[in-house]
Amino acid sequence: MEKIRRTKVVDLLKREDFGAMVNVKGWVRTRRGSKQVSFIALNDGSTIHNVQVVVDLAQFDEEMLKLITTGACLSVDGVMVESVGSGQRVEVQAREIEVLGTCDSSYPLQKKGHSLEFLREVAHLRPRTNTFGAVFRIRHNMAIAIHKFFHEKGFFYFHTPIITASDCEGAGQMFQVTTMNLYNLKRDERGSISYDDDFFGKQASLTVSGQLEGELAATALGSIYTFGPTFRAENSNTPRHLAEFWMIEPEVAFNDIIDNMDLAEEFIKYCVKWALDNCMDDVKFLNDMFDKELIERLQGVLEKDFVRLPYTEGIKILEEAVAKGHKFEFPVYWGVDLASEHERYLVENHFKRPVILTDYPKEIKAFYMKLNEDGKTVRAMDVLFPKIGEIIGGSERESDYDKLMTRIEELHIPMKDMWWYLDTRKFGTCPHAGFGLGFERLLLFVTGMANIRDVIPFPRTPRNADF
Repeated sequence: MEKIRRTKVVDLLKREDFGAMVNVKGWVRTRRGSKQVSFIALNDGSTIHNVQVVVDLAQFDEEMLKLITTGACLSVDGVMVESVGSGQRVEVQAREIEVLGTCDSSYPLQKKGHSLEFLREVAHLRPRTNTFGAVFRIRHNMAIAIHKFFHEKGFFYFHTPIITASDCEGAGQMFQVTTMNLYNLKRDERGSISYDDDFFGKQASLTVSGQLEGELAATALGSIYTFGPTFRAENSNTPRHLAEFWMIEPEVAFNDIIDNMDLAEEFIKYCVKWALDNCMDDVKFLNDMFDKELIERLQGVLEKDFVRLPYTEGIKILEEAVAKGHKFEFPVYWGVDLASEHERYLVENHFKRPVILTDYPKEIKAFYMKLNEDGKTVRAMDVLFPKIGEIIGGSERESDYDKLMTRIEELHIPMKDMWWYLDTRKFGTCPHAGFGLGFERLLLFVTGMANIRDVIPFPRTPRNADF
């Protein structure tokens, strides 16, 4: 008999040629039924929806049927028919069943509700659940949307190094990369560790950002973006922090802070619209399961212009809220680095829409941000979103060599690591601007998940590098 080509479940559920012989493969989600007939819900990961396989038990070997348990992997040949049951349009009447992989009774994803905390402990299996199937399909779609958006606008995808000798953010919380024997470190005459024998001959780390190298590319290719993994050795056990995460960082020659804000708003709206247009089944599932306001919130982002608010005005609004009795955990005053609760108050309580906060005090922002005429604030911009707080951080960059040198000296940044970056200000400098979007922060917003560990396949957090 001629082999029947496999049809993915997502495609099968759209077909209307009832009576056709089909082959479906996938994993058993549930099996129920009577002594005469079994109904198997089969899922192959291509869609949130299962296909129902109807099995006439009299036609199959009893020993084989015992192997069809939750989690088992099957190949089913059968007739595609119109379903009489509610909930699906198409089902398959089984003619032949092959058990490709049996499933031990210790399988942790039996048919019952599992907490997200428990599922993190079995992160190698959680993509098989409806929730994580939906999250990771959306994650793929967001990556596609990002590349599509920038490609259509004439940007070039630029690969920046993962191993670096510079600390872009100046935070000092970097993972070191070394081939040295940590039990037998060589030291110089001052007692400092000598890197002469190390692979790169100097101290090297995993990157916290591709921005500085992205700036170099923008001064040659005009408009570029990076999209890659970044690493922060920050001992932060919060629902919003990861030690390994993905960043998208556009950098554009000749853009000022206004252009930068326009690009950020257009970009994020494009991604949200893509999710609503291309992932609605998964978004609707997450809306129904976890966050009843998810779809409404996503549509709200598309319908309204983002508020553009100077930091100084934002502080006034927060101080007025405190004066009227609103309680914040952290203090509010001009010069403070806003906490997530402050950002969310502006977005969720005051404006009820996303906010782009601009013109921050220079003391709380990075050295490369362009100084405003007041000498106190910089041309920074943070995009603040409901339920998330900061989702994008960016700025117009300081293009003047002398002003940049002054900032580097003020902050005591080691010059030996920065010579190549400063060259861009010596050799044909130009105005330019850019920003960074934390990919997982975007996914938190689009999926409605509450913990950033639930939007990346294998989260890396303090004391956790399993799988």
